[in-house]
Amino acid sequence: MLMPGYGPLVIMLIFAVLVPVSALVISRILQPRHATPVKYTTYECGVEPVGGAWVQYTVRYYLFALVFLIFDIETVFLYPWAVAFRQLGSFAVLEMFLFLTILILGLIYAWRKGDLEWV
Repeated sequence: MLMPGYGPLVIMLIFAVLVPVSALVISRILQPRHATPVKYTTYECGVEPVGGAWVQYTVRYYLFALVFLIFDIETVFLYPWAVAFRQLGSFAVLEMFLFLTILILGLIYAWRKGDLEWV
């Protein structure tokens, strides 16, 4: 019925489905079902909560996080390129310089807009 050599793959897929499903079922069975007022309070490291839980943040924090994320992903793309640098050739070097140029232009744009100011 199965193609030869796919037995371990099928076993792995079965375990990949059974382990999370069984963890969810076990947690559903063992969970407490009695809702108390303490369950719905905001947890602040053992200190009594003061004020509401809804706090507005400025958009600057999200923009700063996005700029960080972009340059963090850049390092993810740079690492394999640097490891295989000698085998890639000149076209890959030009592509990487184009990629870095686009990212540097994005950094200059964010800097000029003032999105990197934390205040």
